[in-house]
Amino acid sequence: MPAVTSPYDDAMRQALAEARVSADHGDVPIGAVVLGGDGGVVGVGHNRRVADADPTAHAEVLALRSAARRLGAWRLDSCTLVVTLEPCTMCAGAVVQARVGRLVFGAWNDEMGAVGTLWDVVRDRRLHHRPEVVSGILADECSALLEDFFARHRDSGTTP
Repeated sequence: MPAVTSPYDDAMRQALAEARVSADHGDVPIGAVVLGGDGGVVGVGHNRRVADADPTAHAEVLALRSAARRLGAWRLDSCTLVVTLEPCTMCAGAVVQARVGRLVFGAWNDEMGAVGTLWDVVRDRRLHHRPEVVSGILADECSALLEDFFARHRDSGTTP
């Protein structure tokens, strides 16, 4: 049986590559890519909380900042944010604030997920913007990267 593919697989692979950069620097491996309206990459980011000593340096926030700078606008309504892990409340709020048109993520976030797991910030009808959501893209690969990272840290007795 052939593997099921999605139009977001390539972008998710780019986000996974960004996530590996985070892991190489001791941060939780989460990566994000912003696609413009034409499907081209306009922004990238990976977790830099440890590297920058910045609690807001999440992959999604950095990718959205990168895209906004490149496009010269804070409204990203024609863009798609592709991220390896379901966003937390801060990042889900940033997606809403940036008016991102579509959010695509890989693995579900059982501890902090705000796109359906614990909360559903991006689809809350009380908010002014609700992006389209696509979930589970390359979920096994995204989950495996995180599981391997945390297993290594448990084994070494360090915490990210």
